[in-house]
Amino acid sequence: MHDDFDDDEEFRCEIRDWLASNLPPELAGAGGPGREHEAFEQRLAWDRHLAKAGYTCVGWPAEFGGRGLTLEQQVIFHEEYARANAPARVAVVGEELLGPTLIAFGTPSQQRRFLPPIRAVEELWCQGYSEPGAGSDLASVSTSAVLDGNEWVITGQKVWTSLAHVADWCFVLARTVQGSHRHQGLSYLLVPMEQPGVQVRPIRQLTGTSEFNEVFFDAACTPADLVVGEAGDGWRVAMATLGFERGVAMLGHQVRFQRELTDVIGVACANGTLEDPVIRERLTRAWIGLEVIRAYTLRDGGPQPNVAKLLWGRWHRGLGELAMEVIGAPSLLAGDDYELDEWQRLFLFSRAETIYGGSDEIQRNVIAHRILGLPK
Repeated sequence: MHDDFDDDEEFRCEIRDWLASNLPPELAGAGGPGREHEAFEQRLAWDRHLAKAGYTCVGWPAEFGGRGLTLEQQVIFHEEYARANAPARVAVVGEELLGPTLIAFGTPSQQRRFLPPIRAVEELWCQGYSEPGAGSDLASVSTSAVLDGNEWVITGQKVWTSLAHVADWCFVLARTVQGSHRHQGLSYLLVPMEQPGVQVRPIRQLTGTSEFNEVFFDAACTPADLVVGEAGDGWRVAMATLGFERGVAMLGHQVRFQRELTDVIGVACANGTLEDPVIRERLTRAWIGLEVIRAYTLRDGGPQPNVAKLLWGRWHRGLGELAMEVIGAPSLLAGDDYELDEWQRLFLFSRAETIYGGSDEIQRNVIAHRILGLPK
């Protein structure tokens, strides 16, 4: 146990020192939810610099190009990255969602083809799940794919597709068994974005930014062997991906949440609202809530992803609302050309956090039925 502790502390010093020596000051805090447009090319170069130093895919097994870090060391990496105020990563979808999915379900050929460029940040990915009629109720997917010779031909529409406008590939949940319903007959396909049958349209959000997109597939094609898992078994693979999405990297987000809470408290101290007992109580409850989320995430056996998503989405939305109350009337005024400050952007973008990745209502149903065993 003592040796493990020494190894962990040595790794913490390693990543902390490396970040201190390599992080460009102008990239500190760049990017993130509602701000993915910020310094994109510079952040992409930063991600590739991380890759060359061996700091991408740190939790992947070594045989797949990762560092094979323990869970504790992965936690350390994400915490130190957040504490350094390093920029938001641009390759997170490939590294944290698709990569682990391919390691678990992909063929050796798929792993050889796709894992190295993900690790090197040479190819960027987006997630083709939600549709206009299938958001949190993902089993209602209607995008279809038909096997035509040695290709899948894909027709349909996806929506709320993060960073589709910069992605090289998309993993698409499509209905490949004609006449199938709900969870049955779905397949998990890997589809190139640069082809005539794919059109991406940005969605302008309340924040004025457009990191979400609509994606239209009009007889788009992908090779027949780029189905992950068995054809028709895509639901199982897609659910595994969602589990990876809500995994250990969430601890890094919590460090960012802590910084935001500390800054809100600083504003309350500066403008005198901390003297308001209601505001003071709400700030205290926010601090307790964040400690609860962290304790839950670190529980033995790892977090139940549906519960973790429910906890942090509601907490962060509440922090945005609390920030507006602390600031008061000035929070209602945007700058010229609808220029938002960090608190206005937090308030507006965090409204989506209880919806994307599975709405709170759906998460509660999943927890009730699949975890607690309650009847439908």
